[in-house]
Amino acid sequence: MSVIQVQALNKTFDKNKALNNVCLSIESGQMVALIGASGSGKSTLIRHIAGLVKGDRDSGEIQVLNQIIQKNGRLGRGVRKVRSDVGVVFQQFNLINRISVLTNVLLGYLGQISSWRGTLGIFSHAEKRRAMDALARVGIDALASQRSSTLSGGQQQRAAIARTITQGAKVILADEPIASLDPACCRTVMDTLQRINREDEVTILVSLHQVEYAMQYCPRTIAMRQGEVVFDGPSEKLTPQFLKQLYGDQSLELIGNKNQEEPVENIYPDNVAAFATA
Repeated sequence: MSVIQVQALNKTFDKNKALNNVCLSIESGQMVALIGASGSGKSTLIRHIAGLVKGDRDSGEIQVLNQIIQKNGRLGRGVRKVRSDVGVVFQQFNLINRISVLTNVLLGYLGQISSWRGTLGIFSHAEKRRAMDALARVGIDALASQRSSTLSGGQQQRAAIARTITQGAKVILADEPIASLDPACCRTVMDTLQRINREDEVTILVSLHQVEYAMQYCPRTIAMRQGEVVFDGPSEKLTPQFLKQLYGDQSLELIGNKNQEEPVENIYPDNVAAFATA
C-alpha cells in the first residue's frame, strides 16, 4: 500500500522551476533515500510532502496515508489530521535549546493533547514514560534532564528522532539529517533511523547528500536533478559511472564529501578507476 503519493507536483520560485512535474510513490514500510546535488529540489520536495509549502496552482496532488495533503496548490482538509502521524526531522534539529531534552521529546504530543496542556507543558506520567522509552531507544536517556543546548549535534538529532517515536509517527520525513555531522555521528543517526524502520515498520524518506549512506541504508533511491526525478530504483545501481551520467561534474559533490571518513577508492573499490576516466 502506498503511503506517500506525489503526482505532477510543480513549484516555481521567482520564475525558477524548483520542482517540475515530480511524480513518485512510496509503499508502507520502505526506507527510501532522496539524493541530488545542491539545488536539485530535495528539501523543497520534502517540505511539500510535509504540507509546509504549497505547490503551484497547476500542481497535481500529494497524498500521505490516504489523506490529501495538497491539491492544485491548496492544502487539503485532512492535512492537520495527518500531521500527527508524520514526523519531520530537519537538518537544524529544531530543538528548543533552553528546555530539557525530555521536554523537547514530549513536544511530539502537540496536536494530540489539548492546547492548554501543550501551552503549559503539562504531560501525564504515561506520556513521560513513553518519551523516556523513546530516548532509551536512541541511546540518550541518560541525558534527559540536560538542556538541549548542551548536547552534541548527533545527540540533538537523535533527540529529534525520539520526538517522532513519542509522536507515534507512521511516516518520517528526514531532510538531510546528517549533513552537519561528523562520520561517526552520521552512522549513529542512520543506524537509528534504520532500526526504527525495521522494528516499527515506519516508512522513511530521507534526503541525503552522501551516496554511500543511501547505498548502505536504503534499498531504494530517488535521484533528483534540477527539480526533476531522474532515477528511481535500486540503490546498488548508483555506481560512479552512473552518477556521472546523471549529474556530470556535480557527481563529485555526491561522492567526495566533507563528512566522508574513507576515500572514494575504499567506498567504490571496483569502480573508481572507471569513474575517473568516464
